[in-house]
Amino acid sequence: MMFDASGVVLGQRNNKLFHPINYTSMTLNCALKNYKVTEQELLALVYGFEKFRAYLLGIKVVVHTNHAALRDLMENREAKPQFIMWVLLLQEFYFEIKDRKQRENQVVDHLSRSELAATIAGELDIENASSMNC
Repeated sequence: MMFDASGVVLGQRNNKLFHPINYTSMTLNCALKNYKVTEQELLALVYGFEKFRAYLLGIKVVVHTNHAALRDLMENREAKPQFIMWVLLLQEFYFEIKDRKQRENQVVDHLSRSELAATIAGELDIENASSMNC
């Protein structure tokens, strides 16, 4: 799985080639746009695991990100309660985070710029996310 702050690509690697299986993106509401990039990346990780839950439960998942600070946020014991809750949600999955250079994560970057990005309100209840005017 590859992701950035607003998009997730689920795929499989065969013979060193990445084959996409499914992809999704989201539009952040005003409150979520105020989160730091690392926090938005954690949100996208939770969103991706929830969205692709049926594919990911019970198997080892390698998560590729270009944001190495995400690991620190996940291990921070003094993080905001919301982020601790997200980390707890992720504990039912078996995954490993691997760093990936920005130029190697371009598939997901295209989702960030998609005009058809779905809003997360209603799909994943994170802090009662709802559409708000900024």
